Amino acid sequence: MIRLANNLERALAAVLRPVVFAGMAALAVVITLQIVSRVLFTAVSWTEEMARFLLVWLTFLGATLALAEKRHIAVTLLTDRMPPALGRAAAIAGLVTMTAFLIALTWIGWSYMSMQSFQRSASLQMPMMYVYAVIPVSGALMSVLCLADLAATVAGRSSRAEP
Repeated sequence: MIRLANNLERALAAVLRPVVFAGMAALAVVITLQIVSRVLFTAVSWTEEMARFLLVWLTFLGATLALAEKRHIAVTLLTDRMPPALGRAAAIAGLVTMTAFLIALTWIGWSYMSMQSFQRSASLQMPMMYVYAVIPVSGALMSVLCLADLAATVAGRSSRAEP
């Protein structure tokens, strides 16, 4: 189970790393185009909207990548001072809470994406469903990561090596 969790996290990180990098590069290009077009020419109308959509996707996919690579900020002052059994119980409680939140985020994100399926963006005329799709996708991916961590913690082992 631990090996499966580690392989899942490595595979997810291997896929997300270039996607997030490409998104950051695209965001830099779009914002540069926006600045140059405003200064030298007439503003390109779609750049602001595209930058906003890229930022939304990068936020959610970056959070998923950070979770896969164990890069989220954690305050461990209290749990580090607990006896091992109590620290493990606190970690399990935290993972259960986080998993419940992420499952709710996935469900609500799916509902919101479905509600917005008819709406189109102003400049790009792109269905807003594609913009909001990142919420249930990243919520589901993070839920799976948390469940893998939860299974490893219950088994008494850490599924991820410390960075």
